[in-house]
Amino acid sequence: MLYGAQTQRALENFRLSGLRFPRVFLRALGMIKEAAAAVNAGFGLLDEERAALIMQAAREVSAGRWDEHFPLDVFQTGSGTSTNMNANEVIANRAAQMCGSSSGRGPIHPNDHVNMSQSSNDVIPSALHLSVCLEINELLLPALRRLHEGLKKREREHGDVVKTGRTHLMDAVPVGFGQEISGWSYQVAQGIERVESCLPRLQLLAIGGTAVGTGVNAPAGFGRQMAERLSVLSGLTFREAENHFAAQASMDSAVELSGHLKATATAVMKIANDLRWMNSGPHAGLGEISLPALQPGSSIMPGKVNPVICEAVNMACAQVIGNDTAITVGNLYGNFELNVMLPLIAYDLLGSISLLGNAAAALADKAIAGFVVNLAHIDAVASRNLMLAAALAPVTGHDRAAEIVRKAMAEGRDIRDVAAEMTGMPAGEIDVLLDPRRMTGEK
Repeated sequence: MLYGAQTQRALENFRLSGLRFPRVFLRALGMIKEAAAAVNAGFGLLDEERAALIMQAAREVSAGRWDEHFPLDVFQTGSGTSTNMNANEVIANRAAQMCGSSSGRGPIHPNDHVNMSQSSNDVIPSALHLSVCLEINELLLPALRRLHEGLKKREREHGDVVKTGRTHLMDAVPVGFGQEISGWSYQVAQGIERVESCLPRLQLLAIGGTAVGTGVNAPAGFGRQMAERLSVLSGLTFREAENHFAAQASMDSAVELSGHLKATATAVMKIANDLRWMNSGPHAGLGEISLPALQPGSSIMPGKVNPVICEAVNMACAQVIGNDTAITVGNLYGNFELNVMLPLIAYDLLGSISLLGNAAAALADKAIAGFVVNLAHIDAVASRNLMLAAALAPVTGHDRAAEIVRKAMAEGRDIRDVAAEMTGMPAGEIDVLLDPRRMTGEK
């Protein structure tokens, strides 16, 4: 194994969950170590030979070559020191291999060289922000945009479909199917805007603050140069934290993002649940749409097909909502100069981003793109909708319109016939008033 004594001690001490940091977090750690070697060399603090070895080993860590050498549990020391030292040891020992030395005896020291000008207290918060920004840009935003584009496409396709609206799960006045979908797409668009609004604060990095935010043992300008170097390595834009004391003691930006992820998760759940309801049946439910049949739904009922993607999406979104509570509690532990729940916050925040991104992509590709509208059934139900009587109220008054509804319901008759009978209005005038499309406000 490439890790050393400090990692081994942590491995023995922290056996709580078996959960490990996700790949993107290790990628960010490797990038930070590579950037630090380059910046330290630029300041003349690290010789070029050692810097080159560290940078090569760090690139391999970032690429995932040595992931099996990062065995530590997420539930560990609250600063994440164990994982920072895990990275330092792996890089130092890999550098020893590259120059023909044995582990622990090479020219690179985990603390003196790999961790030069750094502390776990600024490395781990920086890795958190860096990994979160990578995951947002590479996974979450593309997935949400795909869902939004898919919804806009279905909105255009079904703009001429009029269906029964529902409030309190009860029949209401007509609504355009395209109008209904437009509500979904708007919610997703708002989610995208919310996530994007967090990025300027997530792009501020704690690196350069070292132990308590004062920058002790780091050269002046180290944080700024690290942010510049990490911007080049990541292809994103990062800046040094405006206040290092806040950057290391408080994960306010993580809480902000988590809240927006939660809001977006509730929007995605709303869409998934509406799809489930509209797909219900096929004979004893709403039956307005048919979702793609992806797999058998029952081990005992032959032929049963369930809305499996919607259910999986709902569970993923529920976990995002739960993670938000843990992240919020985690931020309460920013005592004095350091937050001591950094691993928890990092793990849950990255988990939420991944879950929401994958859920949005699955919903877009395996539900939204493929559902079929059962137009004949929708038209039949919409034409019998007793809530069409709402259009009579301005002419007959509310109470008279309610009487028409009650009579039509009690006798099982078409509301148009009952309205003509009780009001004496011409059938043509009633047909105009009770035209479902006119009631949607669309021409």
